[in-house]
Amino acid sequence: MRTELKDGERLDELHRNGFQIIQNEKLFCFGMDAVLLSGFAQVPDGGRALDLGTGTGIIPILLAAKTAGSYFAGLEISAVSADMAKRSVLHNGLEQRVEIIQGDIKEAGELFAPASFDTVTSNPPYMIGQHGLVNPDIEKAAARHEILCTLEDVVRAAARLVRPGGKFYMVHRPFRLAEIIRTLSEYRLEPKRMRLVYPYVDREPNMVLIEALRGGRPRMTVEKPLIVYERPGVYTPEITEIYGY
Repeated sequence: MRTELKDGERLDELHRNGFQIIQNEKLFCFGMDAVLLSGFAQVPDGGRALDLGTGTGIIPILLAAKTAGSYFAGLEISAVSADMAKRSVLHNGLEQRVEIIQGDIKEAGELFAPASFDTVTSNPPYMIGQHGLVNPDIEKAAARHEILCTLEDVVRAAARLVRPGGKFYMVHRPFRLAEIIRTLSEYRLEPKRMRLVYPYVDREPNMVLIEALRGGRPRMTVEKPLIVYERPGVYTPEITEIYGY
């Protein structure tokens, strides 16, 4: 089936199961953080997963390729991004496993039944108002800055929708780590696993991957560092494996 692309759109290879994704170069496109989160998150066989703020659907599509989950939902507030995500689902023949819903994370508790997912993921906006320049394009700005939702909004939704004993996975920035752990604990999502991502072995980390367990007891494992580049332009073997090259 030939997929019709709208002005400015393109089809990008995902290197998993022959899947492709529709993106618009004029809008916010997914980055390495989403790919790393899809490699860090776990979905039980036959399980149900929800991605909060799914953008163009990258995480549900990758999780559908990498896991044996039965149902993957993506919640996205932007009508433009949700439309691209829905068409990507159809393009890849995933309509029996992946569903894209347009809606607000702050209203997620009304869109889905409580405790109805085994796994919840999110690649939320990293920056608050005083951090960095805000892009004048609202689509790009909302992807990077907490304009339409906050960290607490995301965690609150995840805590409501993941089942007891289920897991919440998030990728974020290390400079907000203390706030992240505090907020997770406030909503009884106990941090259980963490991995810091370094662009190079001798640089500071620029991403953190976190797994939290709903109702878990305090005890967290800090995994070995994930290094992205061996040298400029050359991924480490682990990154190459995560991408599926």
